[in-house]
Amino acid sequence: MITRPEPRQVARLHLWVIAAAAVLFGFAGAVQAADSVPQVTLDAAKAGPRAVEPLTERSVVRDYKLAWMNLSHALESNSTVPLSGLFDGTAKAWLTSAIKDQQRTGLTSRYLNQTHKLEAVFYAPEGDVMELHDTAEYDLQVSDGSQTIHNEHATVHYVVLMTPGADRWVVRQLQAVPNF
Repeated sequence: MITRPEPRQVARLHLWVIAAAAVLFGFAGAVQAADSVPQVTLDAAKAGPRAVEPLTERSVVRDYKLAWMNLSHALESNSTVPLSGLFDGTAKAWLTSAIKDQQRTGLTSRYLNQTHKLEAVFYAPEGDVMELHDTAEYDLQVSDGSQTIHNEHATVHYVVLMTPGADRWVVRQLQAVPNF
């Protein structure tokens, strides 16, 4: 005989599923301090040869912000788990290597007060790849255990390639360059 669960049991199960999904998909990083939530803007006016649709603009901004939140969380926790689903290709390989280097040396990094000004410079006619130029400003903090050993305010230019995945835009390349 199958019995129906009590409403309290169902509510607890729902809360558990939501919490597990948050941890599994890296949204736990969103609960961090307000200064760790990136501010992301996108100027798609000069993109070509295809115009960027408003829904695509919103999706790219949302997913790029989530990618940087998870990148920051991954480097702070020295775990590659937050990178899953948001990074692939050379971007994921580079970040995985950076995390392994940090694990080996016992260091951690924090990206605080992030501001990303994206400019879409190429959007393929098929809609399968977008090249972005990111002028990022953030405070980088490197720690050895509980001791901060380096603090700096940085402005870095990144060339970014993103492609659509099943349910989000994925960062495939994230390369720092001297300028655009």
